Amino acid sequence: MAESDYAGLIVDIPDYPEPGVIFKDITPLMADPKGFAAAIDDLADHFKDAGITKVVGAEARGFLVGAPVAYRLGAGFVPARKPGKLPRDVYSQTYSLEYGTDELQIHKDALSADDKVLIIDDLVATGGTAVATAKLVEQAGAEVKGFGFILELCYLDPRKEIGASYDQDVFTLIKVK
Repeated sequence: MAESDYAGLIVDIPDYPEPGVIFKDITPLMADPKGFAAAIDDLADHFKDAGITKVVGAEARGFLVGAPVAYRLGAGFVPARKPGKLPRDVYSQTYSLEYGTDELQIHKDALSADDKVLIIDDLVATGGTAVATAKLVEQAGAEVKGFGFILELCYLDPRKEIGASYDQDVFTLIKVK
């Protein structure tokens, strides 16, 4: 599917969640059977030869995109969750947001040194969540092989943030200039 076809399934919501912000709503893309299937296929196809054994998706929309990508790759799926959501021992990673900090966690036994990991999310804005997720993967001793997103907010320069720590492939379906 072409980027313009995907973009036609994204709805701009002005002034949400606050004035001046244009929220990019991917739920129409997810509700469209052909569009969603194509997005999952395109993300998975891009990384099909990377030897991916696990896909890690950040809460919550990263679950919705990451799990079907993992299925398509024949890989396992690992959720990166907010604190207090996982019942066993966890690795934790705090990261900066535009207006504060947040934290993600994964189970300590979710990944091993043999795992080749793809980090998937619906959207990359500043790159902070992606980098935090990659650091969790490294804490577990696994190898980050790439990053995949449906949407990239290029004007926030997330590749600079990701590239400061990682030189792995960053692949997006839609680039918002």
